[in-house]
Amino acid sequence: MNIIGIAGYSGSGKTTLVVRLIPEIRRRGLTVSTVKHTHHNVSIDKKGSLTRLLRDAGAIDVVVAAEDHWALLHEHRGAPEPSLEDLARRMKPVDILLVEGFKTHSHDKIEVHRPAAGKPLLYTGDPYIIAIATDGVLSDTALPQLDLNNVSEICDFIIERM
Repeated sequence: MNIIGIAGYSGSGKTTLVVRLIPEIRRRGLTVSTVKHTHHNVSIDKKGSLTRLLRDAGAIDVVVAAEDHWALLHEHRGAPEPSLEDLARRMKPVDILLVEGFKTHSHDKIEVHRPAAGKPLLYTGDPYIIAIATDGVLSDTALPQLDLNNVSEICDFIIERM
């Protein structure tokens, strides 16, 4: 699987870019999946739901299956958090795996940067950032700069890197 990360500060537009890239990648006849990592204490399972009751009762894995999709809820129960590689191995192989988060992992990443937000650039501390998708112009980097509003250009770059 070709793994490409989308890195940036909160509010920079990472998720928006991923959502826009998925149909562009599919339009080109490629398969795509995503992994989203969060450091926030979020749960996709609502308190009081049947699946939450099963997890709270001690189940390690709970599978919810429907006609259109299924989901696996897995409790770590003291085991270490899985790495990106561990999670990718559990997924069906696809042409491109877009990753949001896992910013300390060693996979190629495109940094999303909006100069107007006033945040520093990440690439200076991350050797795995291979390009910057920006809505501005940066004069202090030799990295390729991609137009954040041109999803086709960003998709071309990702496919060329494959």
